[in-house]
Amino acid sequence: MNNHSDFDMKKMPDPNDWLQRDVLSLAEMPAEDETAGNTAFADCDTADEENYEDEEQEMFEHFRFELDKGQAPMRVDKYLATHMENTSRHRIQLAIKEDYIRVNGKVAKANCIVRPGDVITFVMPYQRRGLEILPENIPLDIVYEDDDLLVLNKPAGLVVHPGHGHFSGTLVNALAYHLGISQGPDAEDERMGVLVHRIDKDTSGLLVVAKTEEAQLDLAKQFFVHSIDRRYVAIVWGNLKEDEGTITGNIGRDPSDRMRFKVFPEGDHGKHAVTHYRVIERFGYVTVVECRLETGRTHQIRVHFNWIGHPLFNDERYDGAEIRKGTIYAKYRQFIENCFKLLPRQALHAKTLGFVHPRTKEYMSFDSPIPDDMQALIDKWRKYAEHLTPELE
Repeated sequence: MNNHSDFDMKKMPDPNDWLQRDVLSLAEMPAEDETAGNTAFADCDTADEENYEDEEQEMFEHFRFELDKGQAPMRVDKYLATHMENTSRHRIQLAIKEDYIRVNGKVAKANCIVRPGDVITFVMPYQRRGLEILPENIPLDIVYEDDDLLVLNKPAGLVVHPGHGHFSGTLVNALAYHLGISQGPDAEDERMGVLVHRIDKDTSGLLVVAKTEEAQLDLAKQFFVHSIDRRYVAIVWGNLKEDEGTITGNIGRDPSDRMRFKVFPEGDHGKHAVTHYRVIERFGYVTVVECRLETGRTHQIRVHFNWIGHPLFNDERYDGAEIRKGTIYAKYRQFIENCFKLLPRQALHAKTLGFVHPRTKEYMSFDSPIPDDMQALIDKWRKYAEHLTPELE
C-alpha cells in the first residue's frame, strides 16, 4: 500500500458525519411510482448509454415509504422485507446497521417499530435485477485483495458495467469470472456486479470493488458522504493562471445535447460539484494537473475544466480533441495530431484512492502509476516545451 500525497486543500469529511447530512430531504424525492408503491431512482438515468461510463458516479437507489392507515405496527426491517421485492431481510438489516434508514427523519435502529402514518426514507446501493452477467476470463490488474474487497487498476478502453451497446467484455464480466459470482437471471447474488463506483470507459485508474454485501454497503456510504479520497492526474489545454485552485459549479445534463453534461453557474439546475486542483507541470500550451474530487458528479473533472476554458487534452466529448492553444504553423498541427495518436482518449487517470476498510476500520490508500500512453504524451510535451519562448512556459 502506498501513502497518499499531502495535497489536502480541504479536510475530507468524517464518515461518521453521515448522520448530520440531510441526504433524503423530502423536497428532493420524486413522485411515487404507482406500480411499485415506492420511490426508486439513481444519480444517473441508466437507460442512456453514456451513464455506463460515468465518472465516479455513485450507484444508489432512493426509497420512500409512507405507511397506510390500516398498517399494523411492526419492526421496520420486517416491514421493508415484506414491501421490497427481491431484497432480503439480511440486506435490510445491514442497511440499518450502517445507518442508511430513517423513520420520520430520524435514524432507525434495529428494534424500531413503525406505525400508520410513519415515513421511511433511505438510500441503498443498486441491486442486480434480472440482468444476466456472464463470467468472462478478462485479465485484471489487481493491486490489493482480501476477503472483503479488492482494488484494481482499470485500463483505458474497458467499459465498467454492461449496458446499452456493451453486453460483454466489461469489467463486471471479468469480476464475475474472478470472484466466481453467479449473475444469471435466477442468481441469488443480487449485488450490481459488487461495484460501488465507476470511472469512464476511456479513463484509466483505480477502482475499489466490494466482495461482500457488508463491504458494499459500508463503502457505498463512504462514497455517498464524499469521504473517499480520490485524486486524478489530467492534462488540460492552456496555461492555468494559478498554481492551485478550486472549481465550484453545479453539474447537470446539457439540455441541448443529452450525451454531455454542463455547468449551471447560477445553481438553478444540476447538482453541487467541487473540484480542487494543483499544477504539477507546465508545458506552455498544456498543463499537467492533479485533481481532487470533493463531490462525484458525472464527468465532473472533464466538465469543470471545459467550463473554465481548459478542456482535457483529446477529450472529444468536451471540446478537447482539437487545437485549443498554440501556433498556426503546419509543423505544430502535425505535432498535435501525433499527440492525439499517442493518446487516443481524454488525458485523465484515477491515480490515488483512499478509504476506510469496512471491516478493520483501517485507513487504506493506493497509488497507481501514470499509464504508458499518458506518460509518453507528457514526455513528448516536455521535450517540445524546451523550445518554447519563456513567456509561454
